[in-house]
Amino acid sequence: MVWLLGAITFVMGTSEMIVTGLLPQLSAALGVSVARAGTLITVLAVGMMIGAPAMSVAPAPAAPHRTALIAALLIFAAGHVVGALRSGLGLSLAGRFAAALGNGTFWAVGAVIATTAAGPAASTRAMSVMVGGTTLANVIGVPLSTAAGQLSGWQTPFWALAALAVAAAAVIVRRVPADRSGADSTLRAETSTLRHPRLWLVYLAIALIQSGIMAFYSYVAPLLTDRAGLAAAAVPLAMLGFGAGALASTALGGRRGDGKPYGTLVPATALTAAVLAALALWATSSVVAVVLVVLLGAAGFATNPVVIGEVVRVAGAGRALPMALATSAFQVGIALGSWAGGAALTSTLNTQGPPLAGTALALLALVPLRPAGRHAPQGGTWRTERTGRTGRTGRPGPRHRPSGRSHRVDPAPEPSARRR
Repeated sequence: MVWLLGAITFVMGTSEMIVTGLLPQLSAALGVSVARAGTLITVLAVGMMIGAPAMSVAPAPAAPHRTALIAALLIFAAGHVVGALRSGLGLSLAGRFAAALGNGTFWAVGAVIATTAAGPAASTRAMSVMVGGTTLANVIGVPLSTAAGQLSGWQTPFWALAALAVAAAAVIVRRVPADRSGADSTLRAETSTLRHPRLWLVYLAIALIQSGIMAFYSYVAPLLTDRAGLAAAAVPLAMLGFGAGALASTALGGRRGDGKPYGTLVPATALTAAVLAALALWATSSVVAVVLVVLLGAAGFATNPVVIGEVVRVAGAGRALPMALATSAFQVGIALGSWAGGAALTSTLNTQGPPLAGTALALLALVPLRPAGRHAPQGGTWRTERTGRTGRTGRPGPRHRPSGRSHRVDPAPEPSARRR
């Protein structure tokens, strides 16, 4: 089940960045400037930022998760069909916004299904599979879509993504049980989970870590060519190295994050800030710059499955709204980082500006992580879905209850009992 959802996030991740490689073709086809065509990127971020939380609770929080997933995929497909029509920028923006609603809803509900299926003790590992799908999309899906759009027309990848989404919906119909796992999830129950201060510290950390990375990575091509002297033809290879480092660290973060969430988050965030500072100071050599770009992918993306796993631990399993807000926090980080990097690039700092802005934002991310880590239960805990009782994360095993020299061993709870 988790791997199926990870495969679908590959499609979702490809959609998120597809416009970046096709902006010249889109601007020509729509009869607008490249800058105006770039609003197709902005509207997707806004749609996921605002729409995902609304869609997670507005339609019917009591609907089965399978129904919500199918609806999300069909909305996503319809958005790409609309986006592929030659009807002007307005309709294209509407299509991108619809795709964003489907994307955000899928992430919110899919994360709930993945973490529930894996069990609370392996929630971070489950999320590493889903995040890995998005990372792989940046490594393979986006370059392939760009090449397809250049060879056979910019509409081709839009039609392909719509077809893949419909096919994925058909697979969901066959593979995901039609349970009522969300039947007791009322709006009041969803919003009550948001009262925990540690949850908002995690959201703030998500936005700041993401913005630190994106402040640099949004402008990676001109920074590598203009400052490091890298040939333009070699930039895709550097981006491929970034993606490979991100993919490897996503898997590593997923394995370590269940047992030591803040023991993974704090060092990885500090290393991200250090790499960004190194990019600002020493990335004048093409070799050094490429090595640092790969290290940035490895350091920054190790945090993604861990912070989502923390949302599960704080809010409890089976909650769509907290997951949707985590998606929004990522989009806030993308928007903030892109803006900060652009402002720094046009300042007197010039090409040193984006990595310096990223360094400052990554260091700021350590501020919410410190109190969140102090108030987190030692070793990480999960909350059962029905009773709210807590247990230690890690591999499930027997629980020992000491009583003098002898003690009784209680058997490990069945997975179905780990519900709140």
